Amino acid sequence: MPLLDFYTLPEFDAKLGVWEINENISFFRDRIDLFPEEYEEVEILKARKLLEWYCSRYLLHIMSNRDIRGACLKDEFGKPYLKNSEYHISMSHSHELTAVIASRSIVGIDIQYKVEKISRIAGRVLSEFELDDLHRNYSLDALHVYWGAKEAMYKIYGRKEIDFKKELFVDAFTIQDGHVFSSGDIMKAGIKTECWIRAQILQDYVMVYAWEKTKKNLY
Repeated sequence: MPLLDFYTLPEFDAKLGVWEINENISFFRDRIDLFPEEYEEVEILKARKLLEWYCSRYLLHIMSNRDIRGACLKDEFGKPYLKNSEYHISMSHSHELTAVIASRSIVGIDIQYKVEKISRIAGRVLSEFELDDLHRNYSLDALHVYWGAKEAMYKIYGRKEIDFKKELFVDAFTIQDGHVFSSGDIMKAGIKTECWIRAQILQDYVMVYAWEKTKKNLY
């Protein structure tokens, strides 16, 4: 089975898995039983999106090390959650890879295939401080880390309406041996949510995950 990586992350009581999709959809359909609520979501998915859906749910199940899987549903904002579970989850797909994370902390994950065209969006999503830091030590990997970190924090926020440039902030970082240890803030509706951020360069991909550290009122 193409489970590329599996991580146990005791720092915030989490598990993370990365899967390379080489299978057809029948591989996953034969291995998981869906709940009635899940069928409603599956019915509207087509082709690649459907394959990614099944892969992420199967990966989440084997990460749990349980015989019986739990229902993986979406809330009113489209954020996935496990029914009747204390674990928070997040998922991401890019090209052939699927990444899933589960933790008792609120988490977000993003995985991206590296592409040069991401440079076009830097000015729209990065603050002046972030742009200055990026230009001092520019690399495609660093830009993907910034983007992935904001995507991960966006998933932590989980309510869709947020300004990546003005409400999501990533502290300066360096990439050392393919890893990043950083932090960031979600500043929204008078609340500051501090997050820890970790990133890893996986050959042609950049994977970033974040988890909520503290939350406090600004006023």
